[in-house]
Amino acid sequence: MSYAVSAALQKAVFQALTGSGTLAALVGSAIFDAPPTGAVPTTYVSLGPEDARDLSDKSGRGARHDFTVSVVTDAYGFQQAKDVAAAISDALMAGVPALDRGRVITLDFLKAKARREEAGQVRRIDLTFRARVHDD
Repeated sequence: MSYAVSAALQKAVFQALTGSGTLAALVGSAIFDAPPTGAVPTTYVSLGPEDARDLSDKSGRGARHDFTVSVVTDAYGFQQAKDVAAAISDALMAGVPALDRGRVITLDFLKAKARREEAGQVRRIDLTFRARVHDD
């Protein structure tokens, strides 16, 4: 197994999200690779947890990365959060930039979970994607 492509994958995902005009129109520059601290935007996107598993074979080293991208908002209802989630999905399904190391074989949407947090004052949608990468 090689976890060596993980940082390159995260960088490419972040670039795809920050490069999306549709997503920028919804959240501006409030796209983070860690939950924000200090003055928190009313709506933001954050890269989240990742699970990786070995998928090496005779062609070389590879891995499957299941990673989460979260939408967090204090907007009333889920409509704004769902609009942002759709823009995230569209940006990633359009393809991520070339990796600094390795390459993405496939990138798929797996699931989403929408919920209320903080006594119903915050809405959160966690989108889980699966990338299969090969360490060339």
